[in-house]
Amino acid sequence: MSEHIFKILIVDDEQHYCDVLSLILKGEGHHVSYTTKATDALDMLEKEFFDLVLSDFFMQDMNGFDLLKEIKKDHSDTEVIIITGYGSIKNAVEAMKKGAFSYYIKSHDPEELIFEVEKVKRISELKMKISQPAVTGQYLMQSKNPKMKKAIDLIDKVAVSNANILLLGESGVGKEAFAAYIHEKSTRKGNNFVPVNCHAYSMTLLESELFGHEKGAYTGATETRIGKFESADGGTLFLDEIGDATADMQLKMLRVLDTKRIERIGSNQLIDVNFRLVCATNRKLDEMIAAGEFREDFFYRISTFTIEIPPLRERKEDIIQMVHFFVSKLSNDMKKPVNGIDDELLVFLKNYDFPGNIRELKNMIERLIVLSGDGILRKEDLFLSTPKKVNQTFQSLKEFRKNQEKSYIHSVLKANNQHLTKSAEILGITRRQLFNKIQELEIEIEK
Repeated sequence: MSEHIFKILIVDDEQHYCDVLSLILKGEGHHVSYTTKATDALDMLEKEFFDLVLSDFFMQDMNGFDLLKEIKKDHSDTEVIIITGYGSIKNAVEAMKKGAFSYYIKSHDPEELIFEVEKVKRISELKMKISQPAVTGQYLMQSKNPKMKKAIDLIDKVAVSNANILLLGESGVGKEAFAAYIHEKSTRKGNNFVPVNCHAYSMTLLESELFGHEKGAYTGATETRIGKFESADGGTLFLDEIGDATADMQLKMLRVLDTKRIERIGSNQLIDVNFRLVCATNRKLDEMIAAGEFREDFFYRISTFTIEIPPLRERKEDIIQMVHFFVSKLSNDMKKPVNGIDDELLVFLKNYDFPGNIRELKNMIERLIVLSGDGILRKEDLFLSTPKKVNQTFQSLKEFRKNQEKSYIHSVLKANNQHLTKSAEILGITRRQLFNKIQELEIEIEK
């Protein structure tokens, strides 16, 4: 299992002290960077995630208090240890009250500092372990973007209630992760979180998926099966792509929301259900209502609170930290260590518009890790080939997406030696869905 790379940043305006401290910590096997300017340290934190900052208290361009404040404001996951002389211990203690992890006196035995660093490392590793698998939703709740912060604040306020919530946002912004976060923050977190993608089913199949059926209810119903409404009893039901539900299906769901009761297909017995509903869509429901394509009464029933999640291109200040998050998580999941990220790649990612949003960023990082031979992620590995511009032909968007999906699934299967379970986990789908994709897209399985 690949380990999270614990990174330390030393900030001290004495070059010699940086050199000595760096030598000591590297001798302990740590990954160390340093700078003699606090302002440079803030720039480095924007480009790369550091688990720990060792900061001198008195520096020419910024004191330890101010640097600590900036770090905790924009990089809350980074711990800070203040380094000080005898005369400024009082200030160091005050810094701990303001969020510093601890302090170290320069004239003391370096073993004391090493001990404190090891404590931070152990805590960091523990956070990485206990944060799985809900880590993605938790991480999405951290942002420097004002619009995103406003959305997160509203989510935190309404999550503890039982009110129905409608999440709006482009495809790939992480709506299911937000829904899971709402569930985890609610009083229902001890019960099931049940996601259903309405787009994935025809009306008949969606009805069976939600309501369940009795044995013999229709051809092929060989046994009684409970539906998602019952599975979510006491918990949270997440209906993704609710804009794709037909008008008849909307009416049936509206009745369930009004009565809190269901009937399985093929049964007249009423069953009480008690779930919290979270819906999501990337479609413009107001326009669909005006066009008669979406029921207005159903809309008001599912949208006690409406929360719009901004696309990633409007949250560029969050991209670099998100890159480091996915690198750490995916390298761990794929059991393939990453030793560094090329600066040219970081610049490209920070300026890229991400039409596929967070899902596209995650897939990019996955692809880069798969293609990385030496543990260094590079820009040139983003694309397998550069198409020739001679006799350029175009294809429909549907065909293009199909070919891209086929190519990506093939590369993941190849990287995992055709192991279906492992590949399905990386792709975020079930083994059955992967099997269906292989057949549907006619993906060649290498032997």
